[in-house]
Amino acid sequence: MSKHLRLVSAVSAFTIAAAFALPAMAKDPTPQQQRMSTCNTQATGKKGDERKAFMSSCLKGDTAASPAKTTQQQKMVTCNKDASAKSLKGDARKSFMSTCLKG
Repeated sequence: MSKHLRLVSAVSAFTIAAAFALPAMAKDPTPQQQRMSTCNTQATGKKGDERKAFMSSCLKGDTAASPAKTTQQQKMVTCNKDASAKSLKGDARKSFMSTCLKG
């Protein structure tokens, strides 16, 4: 009977520990975790020293590591400035931004 009680105690302790751990796991990833995930995806196909160098620069936020993102960010800044200069609002701004970002 004592083996059964130990098993029940162990299962109960595990259940309680899991109940406290689940809310922590459900939280959104931190910015660093998001960056790590993005860099990992972009590093697909790279190996050895090339991968290490890429990951290092990507995690630091170097623009050379993610040129597509930088280009999109630059477009966003430029399009926002242009839309503001034209005093666009509402649907006109949305339409302008959509066209500008595609081009």
